[in-house]
Amino acid sequence: MLTTLMITVLLILIILNGMTRYAFRQITQMKLQTDESIYNNLEKSGVFSRERFDNLIKKEAHITSKDGLRLSGCVLESHPESKRWAIIVHGYTVSLHVSTQYIDMFEREGFNVLLIDQRRHGNSQGKYTTYGFMEKYDVDCWVNWIIEHYGEDRVIGLHGQSIGGGTVIEYLSIAHPNVKFVVAECPYSDLTELLRHQIKVLNKLPIYPLLPLVNIQMQRRAGFRMQQVSPLRAVRYSSMPLLLIHGTNDNFVPTHMSKSLYEHKRGAKRLLLIEGAVHANVYAVNPQRYTEEVHALIQETLGTFEGSGEISTPASMDQAYLPSI
Repeated sequence: MLTTLMITVLLILIILNGMTRYAFRQITQMKLQTDESIYNNLEKSGVFSRERFDNLIKKEAHITSKDGLRLSGCVLESHPESKRWAIIVHGYTVSLHVSTQYIDMFEREGFNVLLIDQRRHGNSQGKYTTYGFMEKYDVDCWVNWIIEHYGEDRVIGLHGQSIGGGTVIEYLSIAHPNVKFVVAECPYSDLTELLRHQIKVLNKLPIYPLLPLVNIQMQRRAGFRMQQVSPLRAVRYSSMPLLLIHGTNDNFVPTHMSKSLYEHKRGAKRLLLIEGAVHANVYAVNPQRYTEEVHALIQETLGTFEGSGEISTPASMDQAYLPSI
């Protein structure tokens, strides 16, 4: 009887250990998509192509992160006379190539564009994804790179998709004064809540003891705890203009997370919900509406770009903007 009990306990521990290791890898080290698969998806949805990217005039950029990683980016300087710059931050398992779909949207408003590979993705070094815990400092390094190379009067906007959206909102807590607005597509409001949703709802697994065990692994191996990542906390203490965009059918990062971020955001804010869009395909479903909202945020924050590099006086931002649904 005792032997049977011991064997049962041992089997449970082995299964829990295996589940914990698997969950940790899926959360922080999931297999990355190839450039080919990324462009296949972009071309299928009609938002961008590999041929267009190959034909762009561009140059590589590299920085060193605060913890010594070599990070890579791609510079598109289509408006050399302009002080405007957009940094576009991709989501989990992809690379800067998925961000190409947003290039035109920013270039039309006079922005030069910096596409970046997040740590552990694309051509950037790194072992773990930390959901903005370390990535927000990487964004800050890129902001400083633009200022150092192009001038202290640069005006910078951030755009992030999925984990990139969470990262650019996390960045609000350390934002450089030259950063003037943030666009976050399908971001999570809180990492603990997100992982609870994905473990329980998507994978039909028990929250306890799996989530606490995964948290221990994250602390030991990746150097952060899930409680340390909460974009919801960041928006409560920032008045920087923020546009939140989410698909109404997003089950991977639930739509209510953007609604919660909107409700708790101080100062200027906008919310766009795209009917029928799932996770990370919002732009493909309604690029016109998406672009209109981004341009409205830019013009309200910075004013209208005048071709010559001069910027007109922006509209007042001393109010909260009602959601666009």
